[in-house]
Amino acid sequence: MAFGVLYDYLMGQTTHAYDYFGAHFGTKETEQVSYIVMKNGRKRKKRAKVSESGVWFRLYAPMAEDVSVIGDWNGWDVRKDKLSKVDPCGAWETFIPGLRDYQCYKFHFRNAHGQYVDKADPFAFYSEMRPQSCSRLFDVNGFLWHDGAWLEGRTRNFDGPMSIYEVHLGSWKGKIGDRYPSYEEVADYLIPYVKDLGYTHVEIMPISQYPFDGSWGYQATGFYSVDSRYGNPKQFMSFVDRLHQAGLGVILDFAPVHFATDYYALREYDGTCLYEYSDPAHTFSPWGSCQFDLGKDPVRSFLMSAMNFYLGYFHIDGIRVDAVSNIVYWDGNKANGENTGATEFIKRLNGKIHLEHPQVMMIAEDSTDFKGVTKPLEFGGLGFDYKWDLGWMNDTLKYYGKDPIYKKYEHNKLTFSMAYFYSENFLLPLSHDEVVHGKGTLINKMYGDYDAKFALLRNLYVYQMGHPGKKLTFMGNELASFDEWNENRSLPWNLLSFPKHDSVRRLCRDLNLIYRNEDALKVGEYDSAHFQWTMVDNRDQSVFAFERQVGDSDLLFVYNMTPNYFDGFEVGCMNEGVYEEILNSDKDVYGGGNQYNGAPCPAYEGGPESRPHHLSIKLGGYAACVFKRRPEGK
Repeated sequence: MAFGVLYDYLMGQTTHAYDYFGAHFGTKETEQVSYIVMKNGRKRKKRAKVSESGVWFRLYAPMAEDVSVIGDWNGWDVRKDKLSKVDPCGAWETFIPGLRDYQCYKFHFRNAHGQYVDKADPFAFYSEMRPQSCSRLFDVNGFLWHDGAWLEGRTRNFDGPMSIYEVHLGSWKGKIGDRYPSYEEVADYLIPYVKDLGYTHVEIMPISQYPFDGSWGYQATGFYSVDSRYGNPKQFMSFVDRLHQAGLGVILDFAPVHFATDYYALREYDGTCLYEYSDPAHTFSPWGSCQFDLGKDPVRSFLMSAMNFYLGYFHIDGIRVDAVSNIVYWDGNKANGENTGATEFIKRLNGKIHLEHPQVMMIAEDSTDFKGVTKPLEFGGLGFDYKWDLGWMNDTLKYYGKDPIYKKYEHNKLTFSMAYFYSENFLLPLSHDEVVHGKGTLINKMYGDYDAKFALLRNLYVYQMGHPGKKLTFMGNELASFDEWNENRSLPWNLLSFPKHDSVRRLCRDLNLIYRNEDALKVGEYDSAHFQWTMVDNRDQSVFAFERQVGDSDLLFVYNMTPNYFDGFEVGCMNEGVYEEILNSDKDVYGGGNQYNGAPCPAYEGGPESRPHHLSIKLGGYAACVFKRRPEGK
C-alpha cells in the first residue's frame, strides 16, 4: 500500500478510503517463466508478464494476526487464501484470481484476545440480507448514467425551492408478497407521485446495510453496502438516475454516530475498540448501539469516505447527518460539555465534502442550541448548509394541540421561532419521528373533533409553507392518516378514496406549486428584510399574519387558530395595492366550509398593530389564507 494513502487514512484526512480497502475487481501482473531449447541442446529461460483478472482484498485491522479471506469459492477454508501484512500500521492484502460478482466472503483472523473470529468486510459494497451476515463481491464501476444535465444545474438551493418528501423505501408501497420491492419498482410509482405533488427532493431514510428492521437503518453494519433488501448497488444507481432525470433531487439520511452491536460487523473488530470508544462510559449510545469514537482519525476517514462514496458513486445531492446533538455534546447532553473531537470531525467532514462537491448539501438533524451549526468554517462554524428546526416543530405541534380557549396563553409558541430564525439556515421538519412510537400521527395531534382536526391540519400545512425555511414532510402526512406509520406495512393508500383525506393531498400539492412559483417563499429567505409580522400580538382572537416580499412577489399569510368565524376582519399589510386570495384552506376543494374571499381585496390606509395598511377579509374558523399583492396599475 502506498505510504501516502495509508498516512492520510491514519491521519483522518482521506475521503477515498473505499478506493483501496475492501474488495476490488482488478488485475495482477505475474511473471511467467518458460524454457526454449536451443539447437545446441541448451535451455534458455524466457520471462513474460501475464495479467490475471480477479479481486484484490485489503483490510485494516492493526491487532489482527493470521488473516485469511474465506468464501464460497474456497469452501470457507481458512488455510487457502492468506493475506499478507503490507504495512506495520495494520494494512493487509491479497489477490485472488477468477472471482465474480455476488460471491460471499468474510475475513478470518486471530484477534487481540487470541480468538479466531469471522468478520464482515467494513468496506464491502454489497452484503447479504439479514439474517445472513456475509459480505458479497460486487463491481460498482461501469454504470451508464443519464443525469448529466441535472448534475450540471444543481445547487445547494439557498435561493431555490426545497420541499422534501421523506421516504422509507420498504413501507411506501409495502412488500410484494413476501419480498421487499426493488429500487426500480419503488421508482416506478414514487417518481410520478412525488412529481405530481410538486416536491423538489426525496430524502431516503438510511440504506446502509442494517440487520434489524425496526432500527429503520439507523443502526448499520455495512456503511458502504447499499441495503440488499431492495437490490444491488447498480439498481440503486438506476433509482437515483431516474429521479434526477425526472427533475428530483435525492438526499440520503446517514447515521455517523453509532452502529449495530452485532459481533460479525464493526464491534470490537480486531479485538480492540477499533471503531467505538474504549471508555466504557461512552462505548454505548442512548439507543444501546455502539458509538463511533469520532476523535479517532481512522474512524474519521472511515465515515467521511463512506459519505463521499454515496456522493461520488451514486450522485447523491445531499447528506442529512443524523443525531448531531450526540456529536456536539457527550451523549447528547449539553451538561456533559462539548465533544471537541467529534466537532472537529464534523468540521473536517463538511470542509472536505464541500471542497470536493461544491453543489452538495450537508444538513444537520440537531435538537440543540449549539452555536454556528450552519456558519461557514472560516467564521468558526460547523459548516453545515442547513439545520433542522426541531424547536419550531415541537412548539408548533404543541400549539396546534391546545384547546382554542387556552391558545392565547401559548401565543408565543407560534411567534418565538422568528426570534431566533436568522441565527441559522433552518429547515422545517414534519418527519417520521413525529408519527411513531405512540406519538400519534399529525392529525391525531390536532385539537378537537373529526372536522376540527382536519381543519387544523390543513392550517398547519399552510403555516409550514408560509414560514421561512426549507420544508420537509414524511411520506403519508399528505394522507391525513389516524394510524401511526409502521415500517412493516404499506402506507394506507385506500384513504385517498375518501374525499376528506384526498383533499389534504390536494392542498399539499397546491402549496408546493405556490412555493415553487413565488420568489417571496424562497429567495433571500434567510434575510430578515423579506419577512414582516403584520399581526403578531392578537392573543385574544388567536389570529396571526405575516408578509413575505421579494420584488413583485408579495404574499400575505393569515391564520385563524380558533373555530370563530370573522366577517370584515381587519388584518394589517405593509404595502398598498390589491390583494388577491390565491389559497384558502377552508375552501370546499380542501374539505372546508368554503368561507373564502372570492373578490380581490383592496388595501386601505391604517391598520391594526400600527401597520401602514389593512385588508378587510372574510376569515373562516381554523382557516389559513394566502393573499398575493397586485400593485396598483398592474
